[in-house]
Amino acid sequence: MLKITLLTSLLMGAFLFTGAQQHAVSYDYNRAPLTAGSNVQLPLGSIRAKGWLLKQLELQRDGATGHAEALYPEADNLGPGSDWLGGKGSGWERVPYYVKGLIALAYTLDDAVLKERALKWIRWTLDNQHADGSFGPEKMKDWWPRMPMMYAIQSYYEATGDEKVIPFFTRYFRYQLENLDKMPLYEWSKSRTADNIELVFWLYNKTGDQLLLALAQKLDQQAYPWANIYTDNAFYYQGDDFHTKHSVSVGQALKFPVVYGQLNHSPLYQQATAKGINHLIRDHGLAGIIASGTEFLSGKSSFQGVETCTVVEWMQSLETASRITQDAATGDRLEKIAFNVLPAQFSRDIRSHLYYTQPNQLFCKHGNSGFDEDYDGGILLSPYSGMGCCRYNMHMGWPYFVKNSWAATPDKGLAVIAYAPVEVNAVVAGSVPVKLNVETNYPFEEQIRIGVNPEQPAAFPLKLRIPEWCAAPEIKVNSARIAGVKKGSIFVLSRTWKKGDQIILNFPMKVIFSRQLNNSVTVARGPLVYSLKIDADYSIRKEHPVKGFFDYEVRPASAWNYALIIDRGEPAQSVSVQQKPMPENPFEQATTPVTLKLKAKRLPFWKISDNEMHAEEVPSGPVTSDQPVEEVTLTPYGSENIRISNFPVIGPPKPALKTFREDFTNGTLNNWVNYGQWFIKDGAIHSASNKGSWGYGIHGVKTIPTNVHFGDLSYEATVKLSSGGNAGLIFRVSGQNLGADAYNGYYVGIDVESGKIQLGKASARKWTLLKEYSRDLRKERIYHIRIEARGERISVYFEHMNKPIISVTDNEFSSGTIGLRSYDCLATIDNLNVKAL
Repeated sequence: MLKITLLTSLLMGAFLFTGAQQHAVSYDYNRAPLTAGSNVQLPLGSIRAKGWLLKQLELQRDGATGHAEALYPEADNLGPGSDWLGGKGSGWERVPYYVKGLIALAYTLDDAVLKERALKWIRWTLDNQHADGSFGPEKMKDWWPRMPMMYAIQSYYEATGDEKVIPFFTRYFRYQLENLDKMPLYEWSKSRTADNIELVFWLYNKTGDQLLLALAQKLDQQAYPWANIYTDNAFYYQGDDFHTKHSVSVGQALKFPVVYGQLNHSPLYQQATAKGINHLIRDHGLAGIIASGTEFLSGKSSFQGVETCTVVEWMQSLETASRITQDAATGDRLEKIAFNVLPAQFSRDIRSHLYYTQPNQLFCKHGNSGFDEDYDGGILLSPYSGMGCCRYNMHMGWPYFVKNSWAATPDKGLAVIAYAPVEVNAVVAGSVPVKLNVETNYPFEEQIRIGVNPEQPAAFPLKLRIPEWCAAPEIKVNSARIAGVKKGSIFVLSRTWKKGDQIILNFPMKVIFSRQLNNSVTVARGPLVYSLKIDADYSIRKEHPVKGFFDYEVRPASAWNYALIIDRGEPAQSVSVQQKPMPENPFEQATTPVTLKLKAKRLPFWKISDNEMHAEEVPSGPVTSDQPVEEVTLTPYGSENIRISNFPVIGPPKPALKTFREDFTNGTLNNWVNYGQWFIKDGAIHSASNKGSWGYGIHGVKTIPTNVHFGDLSYEATVKLSSGGNAGLIFRVSGQNLGADAYNGYYVGIDVESGKIQLGKASARKWTLLKEYSRDLRKERIYHIRIEARGERISVYFEHMNKPIISVTDNEFSSGTIGLRSYDCLATIDNLNVKAL
């Protein structure tokens, strides 16, 4: 074990933890057999936010976090009757979620009021541990809620050094080891076990108790096999079990393989997190930033959403993984989420939040979008948006980002996890106090200035993450340029540092266009993704009893349906970067300091969806428009609560397809857009079980290939049904949306229980049966279907018969895309072959 201990004097304590309780500083690195190279967290309070980042914490203090107990005063929530204070309520995860974020915010801001509020919960928990070692409410027998509360207590210990904490954890983990066989992990605790293991290792590094390694092994054995799931893209392989496809659990478990990989040293574990992220972004990525989840992983439609809990759990997982793997790409992903999606989840004053946000979001309002978990207030901007979990869990987002932005390294130096304006007070080179003063407006500027001020000259490394997106990074130390700096790497500056040394990082930011679904693009500059500036019309839907808190509905008050004009040879030349003075809060659209100007044309045919909850799917491109050229402004993704970030592109139409084939051997959904849950396994595509989705949005799931359009066609595939319901092929489709009959086009489906093969159509969300054919059909048998559509004549052939079993005449739809549909059915479809006739 590498251990640095500094017994601080009162003066030294003030240097390291100004305004916080003073105590000995101790960095406990991994003991054997844990991987020796992992970095560790700096104690809570070591890192102070400044500038724009401090403003976010202050808005949280004055807004949602500071008023949470007044907003949610019920005994089952955060009221004085909570069972987490000995009362009769049932606070389950809600109190631990809240306290986890609250205590991090309180000590990061060094705010006496917030500290006392947090300590009320912490003290009760520490002082009321049960005789058997368990803790929390007497009637609560669930392992899961204790996990976020343990993070809160860990943070408390880091900030105060309270001697009660180590014995408290020791008793609890012994209790857990003795009882896991009798009460195994299940559901939430089984999916979120990484939280537990991370804290077991934290205690092991302090005490060396070998029983803790046995506990970690047992926890791994009882948890979901996350390393295999991430490696094999197997999120939907667990049948009715929804936890491995639940977006919050998936994000929270991202750290599992690398955390436990410190003990088993398995390459499978060590590589699984990175592989999982690649799968998730490719198949479910929203604007290339984060995977969707409403609440299941939901593909990459431009109107799919991501839950606030998912955002903050991805962030914590990436913060943890970055410390362990020291991988530049992980830090890049963390910044992309933190600087784009996190601020998008909140109102500008952080008094309201959105349960779901969308890449193309035109509304914040009451209503049903068709999501799996389709809460009426899911996209309402409110302190009560959607389900209750997010209003408690969201508080950790910014404070955890601050406290994890730098880490201590085993070679007695410091490493950056994410760049932002902060002050870092730490110990290096064995026992030398150092202050790093990070001066920057990053990501709203390209330069980061780090003042290095050790109390005495000291030799130690500084490990600096060089972003992959930066083609020409530059590092200077005391004005001297450093050679060998490469993008997408961790660059180590190892030297003897003295007071007044200055590092300057220059990360030139080029505008990058990234391809998204339907040949649309997102526009990024550095870690910021940019969205169309839309005038937002806010109206108060409800005023809450707590003064200053409202439900808002938000609608666009300006045009939004634009396609960008981009120079194909030099795309970056199509953009003019506009810079203004840095405001106090850069996440306000009117004053945000960096905007982009581009040429664009409106698309009159791109309209608001028929359910009036979002825009229609981003049109397949390139597109044409006869509208005049206009100049449009793009602002940072997180600077407003409505946005367009997936843009169609003006250009000559692509030649019509003559054929389309898909046998799913590549194993990815890269060129498919899901409207409901589908997954690929064993060289075929499957409609997923929706059990556990509480009955919302689960009927009539569809999947559509991108940029496929046919008129007259021959369309064949094999179909196997493993349950009741029906499944089959859709064609001449447009207007695809979420919902059973939310498309315009034709459908040929098989229903084995009724013994029917049906041809029908959906139009304006109304289903019309055109004709059906009766036949003895069996589950688990593979059937061959072929459709011929010539003009208004549609014929259906079954099992390679020479004559059609169904022929009809219908002229409502003459062309469109093709795809697959399943209605309350577990179906397997393969060997798609489409030819233009």
